[in-house]
Amino acid sequence: MSAEATNPATPGPTTPGVQRRRSRPRIDLRRLGRAALLGPTARGRLPDAIGHMAEAHRAHYPDADLDPLRRAYVLAESSHRGQMRKSGEPYITHPLAVTLILAELGAETTTLTASLLHDTVEDTEVTLDQVREEFGEEVRYLVDGVTKLEKVDYGAAAEPETFRKMLVATGSDVRVMSIKLADRLHNMRTLGVMRPEKQARIAKVTRDVLIPLAERLGVQALKTELEDLVFAILHPEEYAHTRQLIVDNASRTDDPLDEIAEEVRVVLREAGLQAEVLIRPRHFVSVHRVSRKRGELRGSDFGRLLVLVNEDADCYGVLGELHTCLTPVVSEFKDFIAVPKFNLYQSLHTAVARTDGQVAEVLIRTHQMHKVAEAGVIALGNPYAPPSEEQTDGDSTRAGDTVDGERADPTRPGWLSRLLDWQEAAPDPDTFWSTLREDLAQDREITVYRPDGGTLGLPAGASCVDAAYAQYGEDAHACIGARVNGRLVRLSTVLSDGDTVQLLMGQDPASEPSREWLEHAHTPVARIAITRWLATHPSPATPPEAPATTRRPSADG
Repeated sequence: MSAEATNPATPGPTTPGVQRRRSRPRIDLRRLGRAALLGPTARGRLPDAIGHMAEAHRAHYPDADLDPLRRAYVLAESSHRGQMRKSGEPYITHPLAVTLILAELGAETTTLTASLLHDTVEDTEVTLDQVREEFGEEVRYLVDGVTKLEKVDYGAAAEPETFRKMLVATGSDVRVMSIKLADRLHNMRTLGVMRPEKQARIAKVTRDVLIPLAERLGVQALKTELEDLVFAILHPEEYAHTRQLIVDNASRTDDPLDEIAEEVRVVLREAGLQAEVLIRPRHFVSVHRVSRKRGELRGSDFGRLLVLVNEDADCYGVLGELHTCLTPVVSEFKDFIAVPKFNLYQSLHTAVARTDGQVAEVLIRTHQMHKVAEAGVIALGNPYAPPSEEQTDGDSTRAGDTVDGERADPTRPGWLSRLLDWQEAAPDPDTFWSTLREDLAQDREITVYRPDGGTLGLPAGASCVDAAYAQYGEDAHACIGARVNGRLVRLSTVLSDGDTVQLLMGQDPASEPSREWLEHAHTPVARIAITRWLATHPSPATPPEAPATTRRPSADG
């Protein structure tokens, strides 16, 4: 929130002519700052400083009432007046920039209102009661959720306890984390004037905590930029090398992706399929990963093709045409429409090859899927509002429509429920902080199926023990076995993506976990539950040895 300052001279991870296309130019924060210093405008008139944000908001919500935003800006500007960022810019430029990020991603009015006010309680004389009185309980809750705890009160525990508080608040309203992620993105963009050691510290927390949370909430637009900003700070030499690779590729006169994209357009046009075919340049970290995996990069490695259609069925129509008319790379095919990822992501992935060896990865999705793929939970608008008639009449991308255990409730995804469960059992701030980083560092790469049709999202390497605690919590103490794909297996068995797991539960309420389970528990929820049980059920005491004065019989009697 209120930490970082702008340094326009600091190189960022965007390169002219290479960066992803933007729908509008980056906003001049200095100009916004000057507008803010002019003070509030007449009641009822929209202040010039929030014009860009209001325009972005109306692009997603044409009928939105902008009066709450006007009033929130007036309060934020007057409260922060006189406060400056370390760059010398008026402080109001920060909440304005954070709110613009959210508006462009499609956040609804309540989130934007809270975003404009998100630092007022922390940094000014405004109180939560005032926020509630003026803007209602929802806005008050969101502002409170992102307000830091005071170091004066918590000392070294302030940062982990602030994140614990924020996660608990997110458990009741995922919009809290949306604001935090946008807040961190703007602070990372403007981190240049901080001391190098502070830049590194903030970048590491961003890498270990905020980026995994952005991934789990499906907000790819924020996640990818945060990754690039962290990459530039923590790995400057590799970043510079990757940047040069991208610059060199951009100077090529021939672009194989352009040629393949045109081939795809011709194929789809001749098939009578309406589709938009775009080239999506890879971001810096993605290029770096591909270069490490493949060595020397080909022109087609610097981006992917994105095919956007109107209906779900059209996605499979496009896939069929591409696999029929071009040369598919079968090993690259993945269907995240039939089996969506735990973070709301839906898309078909495939790849097509040319005779010259160039291979283009292709993403196929509907326009609505694309919106959700970029903005994740933010694209849900207000997930707590009852669905409109239009949404209930066949919006297949509405997250609550599935029985998937990870996605059935977008307001409380399965991974978040599990995280909140184990954090209650980790009262020590250091234990919470280290376990949180460890949990978030585990890529939830596999989906396993339950016989009842539900699914469990687990990290790679998870065992049947982890599946038991993911499904049953501490009731998993009574687990006595498992069947994987119909075969009886040990609970230590490591699961693979797509396995079907049936957990066999005992009926004895006094059942207890085996001490060996701890060796096979890969997830915090399993390890903490087992460890807590073991701590309250110590092993029977070992019989004491005979006193030293007692003469033991010798071997010969």
